[in-house]
Amino acid sequence: MTAQIIDGKAFAATVREKVAGHVQRLKADHGITPGLAVVLVGEDPASQVYVRSKGKQTVEVGMKSVEHKLDVETSEADLLKLIDDLNNDPEIHGILVQLPLPGHLDEDLVINSISPAKDVDGFHISNVGLLGTGQKSMVPCTPLGCLMMLRDHHGSISGMDAVVIGRSNIVGKPMAQLLLNDSCTVTIAHSRTKDLADVVRRADIVVAAVGRPEMVPGDWIKEGATVIDVGINRLDAPEKGEGKTKLVGDVHFESCAARAGAITPVPGGVGPMTIACLLANTVTACCRANGLEEPEGLTA
Repeated sequence: MTAQIIDGKAFAATVREKVAGHVQRLKADHGITPGLAVVLVGEDPASQVYVRSKGKQTVEVGMKSVEHKLDVETSEADLLKLIDDLNNDPEIHGILVQLPLPGHLDEDLVINSISPAKDVDGFHISNVGLLGTGQKSMVPCTPLGCLMMLRDHHGSISGMDAVVIGRSNIVGKPMAQLLLNDSCTVTIAHSRTKDLADVVRRADIVVAAVGRPEMVPGDWIKEGATVIDVGINRLDAPEKGEGKTKLVGDVHFESCAARAGAITPVPGGVGPMTIACLLANTVTACCRANGLEEPEGLTA
């Protein structure tokens, strides 16, 4: 079997088109422009690239984009004051504080200072609790993107056996909850799971989010299973030349693709969906804040 490639880049473009359409209608019908504020503390190169991309895509779909770039030495009190101002700004519907933060800042304290209604990353403890109890919440962007791709590929995933490899608060745990909410039978596995290969082999859906390059080989994959690879790992690639690197996922793509029914590539799979879902979450937050009908197909 040769797996169908789930093109995250193309699917993300479709999501952004839907977001842009909703933004246009909000402006035309209600005079409202969804606003997203991104806060970056320090000068981490990867974070800077990510923030630039978020700002560019926010503007492209017609939303208001606000960036606050703070010095690495910014005090916790000053950061919390900025977040409080954004919480009270009616033109800002989504707030994202780029992680990781410098070591002197308490990430949990900072994230939980964001209004849950504006927490478009879905990391606030209130949103975690709401998601965990099946209530309306803001949903973390990467798991939401994975769910959207699974729904698009399968139509319905109800009754399917899903294994999530990885137990992080950002991906693994919310991914498992979203799959449960869609009536999958879900196992959360991790690096210490006994007989991990056998656990993975029974799955109709495998979501790999463990952060270990090419950890999952093809012989762990059930024939015809759908593989969602969340991992983004950089490895040396001497075959490309001295000092060159390549991106790989948490699954060994070639061997897994030989057995799977469908698989996401790295790059070009889950990655592009994360920012697309951030934009979708901002529109959802804007609609909820204004008592308007939520956009269909852009949330869990």
